Amino acid sequence: MNRISLVILLTASSLATVGCASKNYVKQETTPIINKTNELDDLTAQNTKAIKDVDARAQSGIQQASAAADAADQKAQAAGQQAAQAQTSADNAVQRVGVLSDAVANLDNYRIVNEAAVHFGFDKDFLTKDAKDELDKLAAVVPNTKGYIITVEGGTDAVGPADYNYGLSERRASSVIQYLGSKYNIPAHKIYVIGLGKDKPVDDNKTREGRAANRRVSVRLMTNTAGDNSTPAPAAAPTATANPAPPSM
Repeated sequence: MNRISLVILLTASSLATVGCASKNYVKQETTPIINKTNELDDLTAQNTKAIKDVDARAQSGIQQASAAADAADQKAQAAGQQAAQAQTSADNAVQRVGVLSDAVANLDNYRIVNEAAVHFGFDKDFLTKDAKDELDKLAAVVPNTKGYIITVEGGTDAVGPADYNYGLSERRASSVIQYLGSKYNIPAHKIYVIGLGKDKPVDDNKTREGRAANRRVSVRLMTNTAGDNSTPAPAAAPTATANPAPPSM
């Protein structure tokens, strides 16, 4: 081998050795970087997923809180409306009680023009044909009566709890009031409920007939105007020598 060939061979070997060393060096230097990059990618992916999960839970919580707030607002509005209605009803009741108190306090200044006893079946609050006929007779006198009021006193027999009977007697009285108002246009302020329940029986509750008599609404047309043409003239006062009649019960 001549000198030139030997030089070429040595040069090629040196270059190969340097090339391999460079590749190994680059690989050793870049491998940790690549691994770190992969770890960062994994951490980024995990953080992104965690952020999405947190955001989803937050959105769900916000929606639930918003729905709860809307429901609470609706309940508050409904409660406010109910409170306003209750206050209005209370104010009307107070006003009605005041008017009723004045009317009842002045009942001595009223006289009975006409009256009717409306009877009901056991545990019933609807008007029968006979009951309507009685109310028709009473209402027929109303147009000719000045300064009138109508008193309504509901009653029940003694069967059942007192609270239930008060409610039943009130429904019976309401049936009478609705009938007079709807058919004869009698104003509500002219009608007064002055008694309810089983506290004023008109007959003995120990008998079947007595209980039937107590299941009634007593209706009275009264006026504070003297000399009304719709009623007969009052009877003459008894003489001083006459024996006074016993008071009615």
